[in-house]
Amino acid sequence: MKVDGKLRATDFGVVAEASVRHEAAGYAGVWSSESKHDPFLPLVLAAEHTERIEIGTAIAVAFARSPMTVAYAAHDLQAYSGGRFMLGLGTQVKAHIERRFNMPWSEPARRMREYISALRSIWASWDDGVPLDFQGDFYSHTLMTPFFSPPPLTTPPPSVHLAAVGERMTEVAGEVADGLLVHAFTTERYLRERTLPALEVGLVRSGRSRADVALSIPGLVATGAEEESMARAVEATRKQVSFYASTPAYRGVLEVHGWGELGEELTTLSRSEDPLRWEKMASLVSDEVLHEFAIVAEPHLLAGAIRDRFDGLIDRFSFYPSYEVDDAVWNDVVTKLAT
Repeated sequence: MKVDGKLRATDFGVVAEASVRHEAAGYAGVWSSESKHDPFLPLVLAAEHTERIEIGTAIAVAFARSPMTVAYAAHDLQAYSGGRFMLGLGTQVKAHIERRFNMPWSEPARRMREYISALRSIWASWDDGVPLDFQGDFYSHTLMTPFFSPPPLTTPPPSVHLAAVGERMTEVAGEVADGLLVHAFTTERYLRERTLPALEVGLVRSGRSRADVALSIPGLVATGAEEESMARAVEATRKQVSFYASTPAYRGVLEVHGWGELGEELTTLSRSEDPLRWEKMASLVSDEVLHEFAIVAEPHLLAGAIRDRFDGLIDRFSFYPSYEVDDAVWNDVVTKLAT
């Protein structure tokens, strides 16, 4: 099982140091996310200061950008890193695409399938000299001249990893992507009963096998060396679970366990004017629910707990703590999982 780290791009001054530290600790890759910062820029520093570790976006918001724009950024990072770049894409939700980015939203699964196909057509025009003539229902790219064509890559094109929660987007990942980025708000049961069967539908359509798509998950983890630090980690993780569980788009994960009513109650409370709603929401997450969504274990038991839950199900794991923790806590776990 490969173990990845996360780059916190709040201060670009520490990105290089963090990348070097992750590589030295034995991580397989590092991911940069898109929230308050651009997800591509930190990876230039990561590529410059490392030699082995893979670098990726988890995720870049696809529908906020033209496929051509993303194709250039991904191509450049693949060239600059010597073939170590992983392009992680996600849709975001309708409100953000339309109201924050002022971009069109429609049929996200069909649009994403076409988006990734457009990327591959653009890269083929640069790397293989194939005339660019991509015409779809959502995107059209039919002009590429030598002046605007970057030099061909000396490596394969970037791998494309698609974030998905629902079954239709998971099918798209199986059909056209190189990897599936599983949302942190998932369970082993949901993976087995919903995610993997949906992925298989897409794999059959494309004539591929499970080995052709890497599954990655940022796992919710609560750990602490002392009783007090463990209690803080558990409480913070419980709050994170309650936040995700209040999101209607993730209701299907709860329903697999028969917890749909919990999701409805959390959604209602999250939209209330109660000043204590976030604390009350956390109190609704029982230990049973918490342990389904998060791995709760002392540091020396963490590697075994992760392997017990995900071995044979996923290919890449990253830590998703909802609290402040020294990265050194994970180093021993990284070593154990990588062997």
